[in-house]
Amino acid sequence: MVRTLEESIKDLEKNGQLMRVTEEIDPYLEMAALHLKVFEAGGPALLFEKVKGSKYRAASNIFGDLTRSKFLFRETLAKTQEVIALRNDPMSVLKQPFKHMKTGLAASKALPQKKSFESAGFEEINISDLPMIHHWPNDGGAFVTLPQVYSEDPEKPGIMNANLGMYRVQLSGNDYELNKEVGLHYQIHRGIGVHHEKAARLGKPLKVSIFVGGPPAHTLAAVMPLPEGLSELTFAGLLAGRRFQYSYVDGYCISHDADFVITGEVHPGETKPEGPFGDHLGYYSLTHPFPVMRVHKVFAKPKAIWPFTVVGRPPQEDTAFGELIHELTGSAIKQEIPGVKEVHAVDAAGVHPLLFAIGSERYTPYAQVKQPAELLTIANRILGTGQVSLAKYLFITAEDDKPLDTHQEIEFLTYILERVDLRRDLHFQTNTTIDTLDYTGTGLNQGSKVVIAAYGEKKRELCQEVPAGLEGLADFGRPQFVMPGVVALQGPAFVSYDEAEEEVKKLTSELAEKAGLDSCPLLILCDDSAFVSDTLANFLWVTFTRSNPSHDLYGVNSRYEYKHWGCDQLIIDARIKPHHAPPLISDPEVEKSVAPLV
Repeated sequence: MVRTLEESIKDLEKNGQLMRVTEEIDPYLEMAALHLKVFEAGGPALLFEKVKGSKYRAASNIFGDLTRSKFLFRETLAKTQEVIALRNDPMSVLKQPFKHMKTGLAASKALPQKKSFESAGFEEINISDLPMIHHWPNDGGAFVTLPQVYSEDPEKPGIMNANLGMYRVQLSGNDYELNKEVGLHYQIHRGIGVHHEKAARLGKPLKVSIFVGGPPAHTLAAVMPLPEGLSELTFAGLLAGRRFQYSYVDGYCISHDADFVITGEVHPGETKPEGPFGDHLGYYSLTHPFPVMRVHKVFAKPKAIWPFTVVGRPPQEDTAFGELIHELTGSAIKQEIPGVKEVHAVDAAGVHPLLFAIGSERYTPYAQVKQPAELLTIANRILGTGQVSLAKYLFITAEDDKPLDTHQEIEFLTYILERVDLRRDLHFQTNTTIDTLDYTGTGLNQGSKVVIAAYGEKKRELCQEVPAGLEGLADFGRPQFVMPGVVALQGPAFVSYDEAEEEVKKLTSELAEKAGLDSCPLLILCDDSAFVSDTLANFLWVTFTRSNPSHDLYGVNSRYEYKHWGCDQLIIDARIKPHHAPPLISDPEVEKSVAPLV
């Protein structure tokens, strides 16, 4: 059974899924650029045998796609799925105890196992000895992109009250003192954030261990949304096929399976600027104060391998994480939210900004007019649950006369646009929280949400080309057909919201005088209509990563009725705004230098 990172890499190589890079590669931009080119080409995992400035090897694209990820865990995936399903439905044990006996035993045998530190075989090193990988040109320094950040509850210490999460770690740059400090980027409501808040309240530092490498199962454990009562470390043991082995040194937990371990303390109130960092929305997350960790000791195995990934505009390698999580958790969201059939965080839109959902609609089965009712209750539950609470846009409907699939994105949106009543079906939440990495809002973590809940009889036939009424507009030209019912209009560069109000007011006045536009219920204002219309991915990325519902949604013949806003035709202003974070652009010279290696 595959257990270590090196064994996993050899397994991939044996099965034709890994390429060794024998040339010396610079960790400043070159390694990331090569990874991106290989991933884009659907290529294999990479093992960098000579990393400039470090004696340690590095590996990337290990997870690659869903097929490779499932291959890595082929011996343990099914049993792990059974345990997760059991945690989601514990009553099944009582109903069929003999059927689940082996599953329960598997979970109990995956519990963490304490060992002596000497048996781990670590040597002590410095941060500067690590592969200092700088991913994008404007990144603030070198980052760890596949860390397993471990912390324990200060009020209830111990490994079974621990959190293992994937929070990015900045190793160098900014004001960090090399080898003595690193930056931790996490939100206060996440597992480690809760531990940090408790430690600060108690007036003592929080001890943190950062594990890098080890079995790929441990990396996945750090990002898994697990059922209540199933710890990340037990899950890691289940998926790895062997107990998580650990010890304590100077009060810090040490993973014996990791290739590298960084230990240190986060002291109450201590922050330093962290970032910028090229992130998974396809833009930089900017510099903000985040907790700083005072480094205690750094450990490495003699032949350790440093795993990394590169995030950017989707799809990237982290897309495979999302697909594998869905494969493992199955109906977890349905168990958590009654009435939900499916929730799909749309990868092309950066995952967090856009959700498609299918719910049930049982409140008014005999009503003369079918309309969203139960769907609105379900929508509130979705926007109050875990990571999906970060969404800005939620399109939700219920199946009626035909089955639906949220992953068939054009068909799903078409179904909604055919049925949506824009005077009734738009429901806003303003001055609320959004993703820390999303800069479309009014401040860090501050923005808005909109629920578009459509249900009932088909109301319109959608346009299959640009309607004549969208040609020859004064300021917004070059109309391009995107998909049924959606057209992109190219406009002047965005200057300010005051100016945008005037521009869109003029546009809506023009559109209100034109006939035959009901077939096109959604217009996208953008900087480049040809780009937006070129692919579905471009449309989803631009529209939902460059707009804040409360500020950027307009309507033809818009009006309020008893504080409810509606319109005849919806307009989303997805132009780049001055306060947006810059998009990720590769260094052309570095691109040239790595091209011969692909």
